[in-house]
Amino acid sequence: MPKRQLQGIIISNKMQKTVVVTVESIKKHPKYLKTFKSHKNYKAHTDEAFQIDDKVIIEECNPISKDKKWKVIKKI
Repeated sequence: MPKRQLQGIIISNKMQKTVVVTVESIKKHPKYLKTFKSHKNYKAHTDEAFQIDDKVIIEECNPISKDKKWKVIKKI
């Protein structure tokens, strides 16, 4: 089974070897059929230094800690 990859923007880099990435998705309401944006934050593991507002691709991995289940693959 392939690992999921998501594209998002870094909103925090204050932790050591961890960044917080917000991922935006577009959903459709089941009854009213209106489209709307939804945001979700993910904690991702990284060894490199990234700045806030960098666009990155994150990929699923084995759990590194309680909250970290993603790792940063590359900067876009």
